[in-house]
Amino acid sequence: MGRYLAYTSPAKGHLYPILPTLLELQRRGHQLVVYTLASEVDRLHGLGFAAFPLNSAVEDRTLDDWQANSPLGALRATMQTFIDRARHDGPALLGAIHKHQPDGLLVDINAWGAISAAETAGLPWATWCPYFLPVPSRDAPPFGLGLPPAQGPLGRVRDHLLRFIIMREYNRALPALNAARSSLGAPVLKAAIEIYLRAPLLLYLTAEPFEYPRSDWHSSVRMVGPGLWDPSVPAPEWLKNVDKPLVLVTCSSEFQNDRKIIEAALQGLADEELFVVVTTASIDPTSFKAPPNARIERFLPHGPLLERAACVVCHGGMGITQKALAAGVPPVVVPFGRDQMEVARHLQVAGGGVSLQKGKLRPDRLQQVVQGAMQMKAGAQRLAEAFRKAGGAAAAADAVEALHSQPPRPRVNS
Repeated sequence: MGRYLAYTSPAKGHLYPILPTLLELQRRGHQLVVYTLASEVDRLHGLGFAAFPLNSAVEDRTLDDWQANSPLGALRATMQTFIDRARHDGPALLGAIHKHQPDGLLVDINAWGAISAAETAGLPWATWCPYFLPVPSRDAPPFGLGLPPAQGPLGRVRDHLLRFIIMREYNRALPALNAARSSLGAPVLKAAIEIYLRAPLLLYLTAEPFEYPRSDWHSSVRMVGPGLWDPSVPAPEWLKNVDKPLVLVTCSSEFQNDRKIIEAALQGLADEELFVVVTTASIDPTSFKAPPNARIERFLPHGPLLERAACVVCHGGMGITQKALAAGVPPVVVPFGRDQMEVARHLQVAGGGVSLQKGKLRPDRLQQVVQGAMQMKAGAQRLAEAFRKAGGAAAAADAVEALHSQPPRPRVNS
């Protein structure tokens, strides 16, 4: 059996989705070394992994894209974060390789420096992506704006023009990205978007038809369905006494100032024959007042709640949205930024739930869309079945192990 080194970006939304794959590799007898958030190291020790904290300079560089006033501005801010982290996470991965002497690597798609370092190591390696890939396709609208799939010649012209604009924004980061890559001995890229397809294997943690079907997928992409993991803690005792349809309301675990979702839900659903459970995540739970039919906590395990839920109201993070769909629970998505407009649009096109623009987020409107979403259980269940058929952690582990049967790639020299 081998030893795998996994390197994550500083986000629970990127660590938790890969954990089922790491646990499956561990079950098969492989050793796992994981570099991740300092706050998660003890948890990973409890799962039997050798775990170490990320370089503090990586973890301290938090996402500030929520302060941007446009989608393109948010994209620039996000790429700057990845570039700033790359100057540290590339050398950090090389140091970890030297320390642990792994037989293979798993690298988070957002760790651009670590991806570049992995290219130079001469080891079998893979990346994983827990959100919709921004790689352009002739069969899908350009990423980031939440556009519906093109219809007819005018739609294709729309896609062509907007794709050019968005790729131009990505390429603003190209000089800095190539500088970081060159310092690690990795070859320069012609386009920044190429960073997503450098690995021999990309574990794509979703499945069609939630992702738009494409005829031009890159050969490295393997869709295995969402990675679904929750901390193993008992269901809260009070859940046994809930005798009304349950609505789970939750915000992003990485701060993006989306508290309006909670405020609208607490007001709009206060008089409904529902029980509302709110998890505030990055927002202080004491800043809200719960009506009689609601309970507010910062964190709760979502698994037991989803078993009882009739609907989920969320910001459209890929993790919670796919987790809800995998449980056959229709979501209401109110996107605030990042990839969330894409999640909202994909959800709408796939017929698994409802999206609501944040500019239209009012208590009365949210109450209406929640009632509508609860009638879409069949669509959510159809997506849940598609996720199951994708193979999950077993398929991902098979693909990782298969890398060792491929001819070794030469080490890249600086």
